[in-house]
Amino acid sequence: MQVTSPVRKPLITGGKTVHDVTEDICRQVEAKPSKLWLMAFGVSVVTLAIGFLAVAATLWEGIGMWGLNKTVGWAWDITNFVWWVGIGHAGTLISAVLLLFRQKWRMAINRAAEAMTIFAVICAAMFPVLHMGRPWLGAYWALPLPNTFGSLWVNFNSPLLWDVFAISTYFSVSLVFWYLGLVPDFATIRDRATGMRKTIYGALSLGWDGAARTWSRYESVSLILAGLATPLVLSVHTIVSFDFATSVIPGWHTTIFPPYFVAGAIFSGFAMVLTLMLVTRHVFKLQDYITIEHIELMNIVIMVTGSIVGIAYITEFFIAWYSGVPAEQYAFFNRMNGPYWWAYWSMMTCNVISPQLFWSKKIRTSIAATFIISIIVNIGMWFERFVIIVTSLHRDYLPSSWAMFYPTVYDMGVYLFTFGLFFTAFFLFAKFFPVINMAEVKSIVKSSSENSVKKTA
Repeated sequence: MQVTSPVRKPLITGGKTVHDVTEDICRQVEAKPSKLWLMAFGVSVVTLAIGFLAVAATLWEGIGMWGLNKTVGWAWDITNFVWWVGIGHAGTLISAVLLLFRQKWRMAINRAAEAMTIFAVICAAMFPVLHMGRPWLGAYWALPLPNTFGSLWVNFNSPLLWDVFAISTYFSVSLVFWYLGLVPDFATIRDRATGMRKTIYGALSLGWDGAARTWSRYESVSLILAGLATPLVLSVHTIVSFDFATSVIPGWHTTIFPPYFVAGAIFSGFAMVLTLMLVTRHVFKLQDYITIEHIELMNIVIMVTGSIVGIAYITEFFIAWYSGVPAEQYAFFNRMNGPYWWAYWSMMTCNVISPQLFWSKKIRTSIAATFIISIIVNIGMWFERFVIIVTSLHRDYLPSSWAMFYPTVYDMGVYLFTFGLFFTAFFLFAKFFPVINMAEVKSIVKSSSENSVKKTA
């Protein structure tokens, strides 16, 4: 009896050649915008414009336009900040960590994930700036700069300062990593273009000549950046969690927050990557490059990180009970059974129950089920941040201070603005930049395509 080793499923289907990769991915950059793209882009621009009215009103009138009160001083602003930072987490993980581990399946999705990271971090950074009230008068106080206005100095013990360090570093490294990967592809488009397009893409390609020395330096810099970026996967959301974990408010001061927040960020980030990639895959007809194999592997990551988040929820309740502190016990009981019970159970349903469906191979390889669950996960992760923040604040130690938070139209409008900004930026990226990394995909055509798998078999 002859025993044969199992053959891996191809990462590229359709029998593609290196030339096919160039044609398929350059096509969407070189063609005129389709009606579907124009409609989607139009909706995102309208959303951006409507949301801008709320942003302008907030800047003009102050954050009193929001639904904050003397008890709930943080609500939708910090909820949306943490949510957007989490959305951007998958880009660095896919680009840096999976590159270091030589995971070839990352190559078809890393470009869009990196772009998503940059746009999400920009959206996240808006909320602390807006929460300053009049940022043009004092935004620079968040930076560790000497000042001549008296004895007020930056508090280096504050996690809010380290948010500035962590997120600015995260954004900078992600931006360089993303742009570096685009350079060889810009050169490919430059060589196919004429006129003004050739000039623009020629400038963007930074004089790329495709020589062996150039490729060697490109690969060396990619590995160095990956090594620098990998600690950011753990550090960024760990530092964001310190905004809460270093306080003494019941429901916040817990040592489980750093790993819990990191797992939740990867969980929500991968869900958003899936949402965007499934739409991009369909609109640009990239089914041969973003295959069911990619989707299944990403669903497995969502299933694992969703399970970690579920364990964190249970651990929080156990520690609150085990602590014997009445205020801590009440904070968690109030989450589950208090005025915001609907948000808590929405969170549990979306984040703990829905990803467990991916244990079924039929569901995790289903396009429709994956798309729906990816959206449900991100809804659930928003509710998680809302529950952590608002339910821990709205019940103070003094019953006379108890208050409910109700979002105003301006809270909703600012959140809507970030959606408009994110999708406007992503649609422009998807149209004018190659949405899949051609250079990396070409490097695995011979080893990971259907033709090579058949020969191996």
